[in-house]
Amino acid sequence: MGTAPEVWKPKGVSGETPTFSEATSPLEEVKEHIVMLDGLPSASPGNNHGSADGLTGMGYFSNGPYGLISVDQYIVEKLKGAGLATPIPSLLLGADTSGGKTGFYKNTNLVPIGSPMSAYSTVFSGVTPSNPTNPNQPDPAAEARLRRRMSILDNLKGEITTLKGNLGQEQKYKLDLHLESLRQIENRLSGSMTGGTGGPTGGGCSVPTSPSGDMSNPMKANQLHLDIIVGAFACDITRVAAIQWGSDQMMNVNLPEIGLADEEHNGLIHGNDPGHAKLIKLEKWLHEQFVGVIKKLKELPEADGSGSLLDNTLIAWCRDMGDAPAHTQNEMKFVLASGTGGYLKTAPGGRFIRSQERHERVLLSLCDAMGVTDYSGFGDPALGAKSPLPGLAAT
Repeated sequence: MGTAPEVWKPKGVSGETPTFSEATSPLEEVKEHIVMLDGLPSASPGNNHGSADGLTGMGYFSNGPYGLISVDQYIVEKLKGAGLATPIPSLLLGADTSGGKTGFYKNTNLVPIGSPMSAYSTVFSGVTPSNPTNPNQPDPAAEARLRRRMSILDNLKGEITTLKGNLGQEQKYKLDLHLESLRQIENRLSGSMTGGTGGPTGGGCSVPTSPSGDMSNPMKANQLHLDIIVGAFACDITRVAAIQWGSDQMMNVNLPEIGLADEEHNGLIHGNDPGHAKLIKLEKWLHEQFVGVIKKLKELPEADGSGSLLDNTLIAWCRDMGDAPAHTQNEMKFVLASGTGGYLKTAPGGRFIRSQERHERVLLSLCDAMGVTDYSGFGDPALGAKSPLPGLAAT
């Protein structure tokens, strides 16, 4: 989702040090980890709807010669090619996303997992609970449940393989994506049953409480998704994860604790609310969730003793539009966060950078942070400066 520039922009900037607006004021608590970016045009700044712009470096209607791929999936492909495998290569979560339009792979829109219960099962089903009578041995009842799940997966894979023979090429490709997700779950379960990659390995790894199946409030469901992502990082179940809040068309907002119930697109972005008062409330709440993730990662130790999980994580809040009321992508906006000894060049008071470089260069910085330095096959092939944004990395 986008926002109104006057709501998001700092009230003032001294050098690179921002004075946060009311909407972004929660960032004050973690400002030493924050870099805000503004002014970066997308590949198609007047494309009207920009959901694909956010993570692909291309326009909404642009497939590009490589096929539209979002930066998270590009990083996953490169990590797999380098032999870095995790039980789940990537997570894409988000309640009430109207089908997505943020994550892409080979021109195919990837639909996020909407249910926190489904996401929890996908991520943590292979983490074997300990035996209450002997913590060093698996629980036999848990092992039996895992075997039943493996049997169900085998049946599903067989049915999908049979079905593929009767479908066209596009439908076959979508089924291939579904098969891949089943294989990820299968690998997770297999690792647990054989003593492989299945369980917690130290550090801050712990399994969060299983969520309910209540999907009546997407905003609250997404809070649970954030906890699942933090847990997946802590247990090294995945290295790449994304959460989508709503879509470029709508997001139902129901936050009684701040007195806000409305629809984000028509009600808050294009409504007649004086001074964007309701949008400011929503943005402030969203920034609080962003800060909450930073604080949780900062509290969790890495298993190898190399600092906190935040020190080895780069968090990126990306927008699908630079100016949501105007429906333009002339000035794309990002909020990035990492540990003070992490990838980003940080400052005690935070950093605000305004740049006229293409916003794709920020996405290339995300690749660089993950050790991916071959950018061929991503984004706009006509981009002259196919390199990370200068001044963003600490070194």
